[in-house]
Amino acid sequence: MSDKCLLITGGTGSFGNAVLHRYLASSVAEIRIFSRDEKKQDDLRKAFSSKKLKFYIGDVRDYGSILTATRGVDYIFHAAALKQVPSCEFHPLEAVKTNVLGTENVLEAAIANKVRKVVCLSTDKAVYPINAMGISKALMEKVMVAKSRNLDSRETIVCGTRYGNVMASRGSVIPLFADQIGSSKPITITDPGMTRFMMTLADAVDLVAYAFDRGGNGDIFVQKAPAATIGTLATALCELLGQREYPVEVIGTRHGEKLFETLLSREELAGAEDLGDYYRIPPDLRDLNYSKYVEMGEEQISRSEEYNSHNTRRLDVPNMKELLMKLDFIRELMAGNRPRPEE
Repeated sequence: MSDKCLLITGGTGSFGNAVLHRYLASSVAEIRIFSRDEKKQDDLRKAFSSKKLKFYIGDVRDYGSILTATRGVDYIFHAAALKQVPSCEFHPLEAVKTNVLGTENVLEAAIANKVRKVVCLSTDKAVYPINAMGISKALMEKVMVAKSRNLDSRETIVCGTRYGNVMASRGSVIPLFADQIGSSKPITITDPGMTRFMMTLADAVDLVAYAFDRGGNGDIFVQKAPAATIGTLATALCELLGQREYPVEVIGTRHGEKLFETLLSREELAGAEDLGDYYRIPPDLRDLNYSKYVEMGEEQISRSEEYNSHNTRRLDVPNMKELLMKLDFIRELMAGNRPRPEE
């Protein structure tokens, strides 16, 4: 990053804030925040007050605005997306416009302006997707990989990351449970046995930084993460807030929800490279001549299984409490404050 220019699309969200905290104090020359929310941009401008920080109003759906913003940029972290499952379910074409066509615009602008590297952020919901948000993110990954096929790595590298829900983010269950406890209402749990990967915002930034350092064209990186049941999460949160034996109401699985989330499909895990704390999913570089894949299969796929929140390391209540204590949101709650969830 030394003396380089970094652009963050969707940069006014929690990920953009975390990147600013990590990189503004470094020798980076300039960080550009690209988003359509002028209020959040103004909040960031006042919060950081740095000459290195530049703001661009625009939308990834508009090629012209992202083309202008990428001039003179060395690197891009592409975080702009529609992320809420319910809103994407009711407005799937809006998810396509932002998550798929918007990504195409970002990549085309990056190539046109000879940006050195683009890291695209994806989600576990892109694997075996059952909802519009996951389907649009899966297509985003396909666009990224397809675009990378014809790129010269000496000019532009396009790679990606995939991670689960960020703990205490807007729309997640931790702020919901906290609000319900604060209002003396029962905690509403869809299914106590439902599992989710547990990742902090710092983990998400670490993953993107890892991909930035090591990614080649078409690579997708996944961080190995622990998981917990929703029941365990609720119990740990109640105990931290001094509410043991708090009432719980089981409401059933909501539309578009899975019992567990998957970070690598069976097919991907068969060919993934295990890097210790991370997996690298290499790009599928097959061309349209599929004859050899019809005549010869891949035995490894038959012996492989997916990597999901049911078969990863499972957190118990003490471990979950320890992880929750890493969150500013939880520490603020325990201090008696009412913090806002991460955007």
